[in-house]
Amino acid sequence: MKMTPEQTEELMRDCVLCPRRCHVNRQAGGRGFCGQSAEITAARAALHFWEEPCISGSRGSGAVFFSGCSLQCVFCQNREIALGQSGRPLSVKRLSRIFLELQEKGAANINLVTAGHFLPQVCMALEAARQQGLGIPVVYNSSGYEEVSSLQFLDGLVDIYLPDLKYHSPNLSAQFSHAPDYFRKASAAIAEMFRQTGPPVFDADGELMKKGTIVRHLLLPGQSGDSKRILRTLHDTYGNDIYVSIMNQYTPLLRNPELPEVLRRRVTADEYEKVLTFADQIGIEQGYIQEGETAVESFIPVFDGEGL
Repeated sequence: MKMTPEQTEELMRDCVLCPRRCHVNRQAGGRGFCGQSAEITAARAALHFWEEPCISGSRGSGAVFFSGCSLQCVFCQNREIALGQSGRPLSVKRLSRIFLELQEKGAANINLVTAGHFLPQVCMALEAARQQGLGIPVVYNSSGYEEVSSLQFLDGLVDIYLPDLKYHSPNLSAQFSHAPDYFRKASAAIAEMFRQTGPPVFDADGELMKKGTIVRHLLLPGQSGDSKRILRTLHDTYGNDIYVSIMNQYTPLLRNPELPEVLRRRVTADEYEKVLTFADQIGIEQGYIQEGETAVESFIPVFDGEGL
């Protein structure tokens, strides 16, 4: 469905875009859990080389990092923008032009990072950009905490979904993200994402994904059991029709006073190896793992307004 300015305003007047369902009038400047009004705010738009190989490729992914977040995990690596502490206002017209500028720079795709709370405006920008020649795939990069009804606006506009599946345990999701319903909501969201994309499709060289779903799971220290339950659920549900990215890059931002003691260390090599062994044993074949030193703050982008 093509989004109109009138529909966008209506959605912003009583916002239920995400599972928080705040019912805030963002059109009048109200701010819900995500911390954002109806005005698009972003912190960076640039070629990004730290995604999965089939997303970044050799040219880089055209990543637009939006300000605010409907999940706001206590350990978030992008906490600065998740809390809305960085960002510049953008019009729909300017966002549309940014997409085209990233394509002109050679981006392999447009990568919408945490865009769900601006979803109606983003839809309008994508539609306008396509009318002006945007031809590269669009990636929707998400925490996974989404409403199915909102994701349906993206049907036909997004080619690749890149959601997290962070937790299986409602106790963990309540403790670390204030979202006891996370697994239920994220599972339903991923099912909708897969319905839209189907199994993965790659380019002629087999390098870049053109269509499909990649589910990311970030290991947390001491939570290998929860990670195994997530991987089992994904494989039992989708087999190898989705890709699974198993990540060890958890970085404890020790300067954050709200970080619980249990999260103030990295994932050990032994913890990661046991989860990878489990993934192999249950038959996960399509996916990515991380090797080398990934748990460092230098992998976190500088949110300095580049490209805006």
